[in-house]
Amino acid sequence: MTGKYFEELEVGQHIQHCRARTVTETDNLLFCGLTMNTQPLHLDEEFASRSPFGRRIVNGLFTLGLVIGITVPDLTEGTIVANLGYQNVQHPAPVFHGDTLSVETEVLGKRVSGSHAERGIVHLMHIGRNQNGETVIQVERTVMFLTRPLENK
Repeated sequence: MTGKYFEELEVGQHIQHCRARTVTETDNLLFCGLTMNTQPLHLDEEFASRSPFGRRIVNGLFTLGLVIGITVPDLTEGTIVANLGYQNVQHPAPVFHGDTLSVETEVLGKRVSGSHAERGIVHLMHIGRNQNGETVIQVERTVMFLTRPLENK
């Protein structure tokens, strides 16, 4: 288990996640197909060439899922109880095929669960950046974490 327990997270803490991922055309096409998203900005090069982006852009929901996934080994693997919500998802710049995304997380807040003493609620901000350091997504996320087991406290 590599995730962090509730007690290991501190407000103001920044975590630079060790993994990065290059987004491929296949990723985008498969995700659009699986989710039945026929948006031509993602699928039709001719259509997208006339858009302000000048070419196809990667599906924003794929970008969101990828950014969350990149955080798992360093943050929630084996220590998450549940994702409670995603707030304020923003896409300040597009993702294109061939972009490599990396993620940084900031702990915005935390509290012990009011209904489960062995759990804690953590408010996070994930920021995804491309290979040029440009922010392409940011999302606030509320997560219920396990607290450290009694034998390890």
